[in-house]
Amino acid sequence: MQLPEQPVAGQPDPAVRRNADQLMAAINEIQIEKATSYRDDTPLPAIGATPPVQQPGQKDMSQWAIDASGVLKGVSVASVPIGVAVWLVGQVNPLTLGIILGSPAAIALAVARLVAKVKDANQAAQPVVQHFHGPVHHDERTVTSTTRGVIANTRNTTRG
Repeated sequence: MQLPEQPVAGQPDPAVRRNADQLMAAINEIQIEKATSYRDDTPLPAIGATPPVQQPGQKDMSQWAIDASGVLKGVSVASVPIGVAVWLVGQVNPLTLGIILGSPAAIALAVARLVAKVKDANQAAQPVVQHFHGPVHHDERTVTSTTRGVIANTRNTTRG
C-alpha cells in the first residue's frame, strides 16, 4: 500500500506541482504543432489576380476634401513667418527692432523728398526758347482724328 503524498515544509504541494507540469506540457505541445507564421516563397505571377497595393501619394478623396486640404496647407505655411516674427520680437532688443523696422520707412521718406525736390527743380527751370535763322513758317493747327464703326471710317478735323 502506498502512502498519500504529504506536503513537506517549504516545498510546493505535489498535486499543484503535477498540475503545473501538465499545463507546461500542453503549452509546449501547442507551440511545437502549430507555426505562428508562414512564408510563401512561390513567385507571384506578372499578370493575374494580384490584389491592389496602396500607392504612394495622396489617398483618394472627394474634391471638397482635396480643396480643404490645400487651404489648410497654405494657411499653415503662411503662419510660419508670423510665428517667426513673434519669436523675433521676443528675442531682440526693442531698440534694435525699431532700427530694423524703421529703416525702410526712413529710406522711403528720403527718396520721396528727393523726388519732390527734383520735380520742383524741373518746374522752376527756364522754358526752352527755340531760335530760328532764315524764313520759317509756323503752323499752330490742331488735327483731331475720330474712327468709328465696324468698317473704319476716319474723319479728320482741322482747327487753326
